[in-house]
Amino acid sequence: MKRLIQNSILAVLAIALVIGILWARDKSRGELCTGVEVQVINADSTAFVTPQGVLNDLKSQGIKVEGKRMGDIDASKIEEVLRLSPYLENADIVKCQDGRLLIRVSQLVPVFRVFDGDNSYYVNRAGKHMSASNYYHSDVPVVQGHFNRKFPPTRLLPLIDYVEGDSLLHSLVTMYIMRDTNNIILVPAISGHVINIGHASGLDNKFAKLKLFYKEVMPKRGWNTFDTISVKWNHQVVATRRNKAVQPVIIDAPDDDEQAPDIQTMTVGTAAEAKKAEQQEKAAKANEKKPAQDDSQKTDSKNQKKSN
Repeated sequence: MKRLIQNSILAVLAIALVIGILWARDKSRGELCTGVEVQVINADSTAFVTPQGVLNDLKSQGIKVEGKRMGDIDASKIEEVLRLSPYLENADIVKCQDGRLLIRVSQLVPVFRVFDGDNSYYVNRAGKHMSASNYYHSDVPVVQGHFNRKFPPTRLLPLIDYVEGDSLLHSLVTMYIMRDTNNIILVPAISGHVINIGHASGLDNKFAKLKLFYKEVMPKRGWNTFDTISVKWNHQVVATRRNKAVQPVIIDAPDDDEQAPDIQTMTVGTAAEAKKAEQQEKAAKANEKKPAQDDSQKTDSKNQKKSN
């Protein structure tokens, strides 16, 4: 009997709780929106999104909530409209019990800036574009080039993340130039040459070759010797001399989908290999300078040997 009474009391309390929740919900739905509060949750010294700007954005979309019944306010629609803004990454709506509508937004966080002719814009990790203006500047990597749906700006993120995550490369690279999908150029802080990284993959191998080239070859050959250093081929560095073509020294065969370097390029792996190549070139030139015997001289020489 005692257990039965306890179960009955619990059932009554549960029903009362449900009724209370439904009553509170109906009451809140019937309340009018007394005001709107906007919070920019990632605002800092470089903030470009303001609460008033968010309210103006909603107004331009024909959305007015103040004075409306809470139950008639479509929070999901407002969130969708705000998330489409090029200046925002996210938006959440909270209907408060005191009649306020709380809007929490996150402003766009750019990861690099693109210069495409006269057009300039910032890009976030999701690929959203925000037009650059004189009112806002973010110290992010700079990319020059044209992108499209087949090759969007986010395809460069692995390369940019790799460079930004390496202290040496971060201090070396000042700019990226996207000529085409297989010719991405790095502009280093060291003036006089550029680096052709190829496509944005196989980065461990490519940057290991580049660092080796800087360490072993450039100090001996001179920092102004080459105008382009290419690490796009497998197991080799192709460095184009500024004013003089030299015979290429092949360390390894190029990838199947790449063309081998021509006479206008030089392939160098280490300083020792470069020195060996120079010695071979000098020996070849010395042999070319020796006078060749004609056929009559060869015949006389043979007859003289027979007579002896």
